Amino acid sequence: MYKSLFLCFQTNVMQKVWLLFLLPIMCFSQVSLDGVQSLLDQKQFKKAETQIANFLIKHPNHIKAIELLGDAFGHQKKWDEAIIQYKKLVKTNPNIANYHYKYGGVLGMKALQNKFKAIGSIGDIKRAFTKAAELDKNHIDTRWALVELYMQLPGIFGGSKNKSLKYAEQLEKLSRVDGYLAKGYVYEYDNEPELAEKYYKMAIQEGGSLTCFNKLSPFYENKKQPEKAIETIEHAHKKHQRNALHYQIGKVAAEYNIQLEKGEQCLQTYLKNYSAADGVPKAWAHYRLAQIHTHQKNKQQALKHINLAIVQLPKIKPFKAQKAKILNL
Repeated sequence: MYKSLFLCFQTNVMQKVWLLFLLPIMCFSQVSLDGVQSLLDQKQFKKAETQIANFLIKHPNHIKAIELLGDAFGHQKKWDEAIIQYKKLVKTNPNIANYHYKYGGVLGMKALQNKFKAIGSIGDIKRAFTKAAELDKNHIDTRWALVELYMQLPGIFGGSKNKSLKYAEQLEKLSRVDGYLAKGYVYEYDNEPELAEKYYKMAIQEGGSLTCFNKLSPFYENKKQPEKAIETIEHAHKKHQRNALHYQIGKVAAEYNIQLEKGEQCLQTYLKNYSAADGVPKAWAHYRLAQIHTHQKNKQQALKHINLAIVQLPKIKPFKAQKAKILNL
């Protein structure tokens, strides 16, 4: 009996010892991957790549780690390396739509670098996106990719407006906003501005997100309708109250030499309320102010702002070109 108790005790002790021994390894593995996602979110892609590569030495078949490594490569535009990782995922997990989507995405990005070599990749890109769409009837990003792919491909390689619209229709069933935006994109790309404007406006009416407004205002700029662009941005600002929209109004005013007083006021407001979350560096706001003062033939103020822009970002060529223009006033 004592022998049995001793053996039972010994077994329990040994189990606890092994658990204590393994626990740090298990925790390290989990924390390591959690830390990687945080690094990716912070855009520390090289550091994330190194950490995942070290993790994969001991866990070479860890699916999540392979995906994260592909993501890290993709963020750094290391398309060949990303392709290798996503191809592993597609081969080992052929029924996961998102792996096919990511694989097709990096193939497409690599193809953009060399249009001659891209011809040989078109079939693989289409198959990857189509497979993702078949596997997941609700995969919005894949359908967006197919809308854009079939619009941008020449007809000789399978490009088709009708196919783009087919996937836009699928998007509309999943999300009206995405469907309207996709149709707006198709018609804008196909130079049908009235239909493009119609669907972009429908997207704003349906959803009203900044994304919707950010499709319509550049559309007006491209069509040389800056007044409508400013009106759209002002509408967006009333709804969303984002400081970044002050810069956008100032930018349009400066580029098209319209509503200059409003543009100057918006840029000054942008600078006053600036935070890193606004996205566009303060130097660009000073550049736009310099443009506005140049339009107004106000050389002293124009020089003041262009000099501030150059001090903050000395390598930007448009800043130097604008200064030369100001000096010639």
